[in-house]
Amino acid sequence: MRLISHDCMEARKSIQILDEGVVYANPEPLLRSRQAFHPSLANLGNGEILCGFEMGEAVESQDYRAHRCRSRDNGKTWVFEGALFENVPGVTSATRISRTRAGLVGFGARYYRLNPGQGLLNRENLGMTRMELVLTRSADNGKSWGAPSVLVPPLVGPAFEMCHAVVELPGGRWLAPTATWRGWNGDLPNGNKAIVLISDDQGRSWPEYGISFASNNSSDIFWEQSVHLWRDALLSVCWHFDSASQRHLPNKFAVSRDGGKTFSNPAEIGIHGQTCKALVLNDDYILLAYRRVDKPGLWLSLFTFNGKAWNLLSEKPLWGHHRADSGMTGKENNADALSGLCFGFPQMTRLDDKTILLVFWRLEKWSSDIRYFRIVID
Repeated sequence: MRLISHDCMEARKSIQILDEGVVYANPEPLLRSRQAFHPSLANLGNGEILCGFEMGEAVESQDYRAHRCRSRDNGKTWVFEGALFENVPGVTSATRISRTRAGLVGFGARYYRLNPGQGLLNRENLGMTRMELVLTRSADNGKSWGAPSVLVPPLVGPAFEMCHAVVELPGGRWLAPTATWRGWNGDLPNGNKAIVLISDDQGRSWPEYGISFASNNSSDIFWEQSVHLWRDALLSVCWHFDSASQRHLPNKFAVSRDGGKTFSNPAEIGIHGQTCKALVLNDDYILLAYRRVDKPGLWLSLFTFNGKAWNLLSEKPLWGHHRADSGMTGKENNADALSGLCFGFPQMTRLDDKTILLVFWRLEKWSSDIRYFRIVID
């Protein structure tokens, strides 16, 4: 059932690009490879924003680790601050940062890369190298970070996706959105599930989880879910991929009204998008950023949402809408297709009532950088 509506346009709003620029780019691309991917944002207030991202020689290289940049003028200019925490030989990392009442927290993973000739993903079965979930914390707005501590999940992955930062609920509960992922040998004992890990003690233990998206079809994968507070509930949206047919299915959403323990049955938003991320502007308006399937490029769509139906108010191509290499096409190995993407992972934060900061990674002229757009909704 198609839940999107295009009829009620009396509240139509426009999406305008205020300015754009670079968060991080390799300062010496002729001398060495420095490829940046997968940003996340922590809005610290008073114009200060921290952007975490991964960087290495390549997307699955042995030096792929978490780094950070800082802006003190609402995202207009950025200063590179280096690695998030101390590197460990033979271990790569990914971290998604967010702000909580207890300080900044990074929800991430450590990947054990003991074979220098082996990538992060198994090309035969989309399995992942041995990894563990970790948390790292900062009490000084991200200037320094503690050593990562192991997060023990309440179910076997055996691997997990790094799709989202920790979400703090009004009552203090922490949610860590992720998804189960195959181990290197292809084992997946609990099936493909998008989940939220639940902690009621600020991340010291994670005894529960809620299932946001799942299917009886073993080839269904729910990638890169985006979880946000909406009214007195939680809204999750995801990218739905059928690995058997290599088809990208319509994006799904689900709502939780009990703090992430249970979610409504998944339903369709009415868009086809890879790497779909959301930002709740207020109770009435929701912004989605995604790599569009039916058209090239990174797009923004503004909706109203009442818990069941989505009403499209405005949409705008943001970047790459003239490129042919816009996303996964289903014509190659799934692991190679994921590692061969040329842009994605948009993340957004509100700067004021009308202005949004969006960051994403993109590959241009053999170098992958982190870009920003400042966007006005009016």
